[in-house]
Amino acid sequence: MDLSVKSIENVEFMIEKIKEKLNVLNMGAIKPSHFNEEMYEELRDIYEMIIKKDSFSINEMQAIAEELGSLRK
Repeated sequence: MDLSVKSIENVEFMIEKIKEKLNVLNMGAIKPSHFNEEMYEELRDIYEMIIKKDSFSINEMQAIAEELGSLRK
């Protein structure tokens, strides 16, 4: 998958991978439809940071959730 291309499919892919990696319990809380392509670069930055890490502290997870919340349309 070429994440350098802004597309709805890539947004969906990144959101699903973020949810998997963070073990999001409330899957409905984060939906690809909550994001648009205007925030693509910021979402990709978050995705790349999350994918590189093996584990997250509670504070990191809270900060990630807040950042994702700020990107919602």
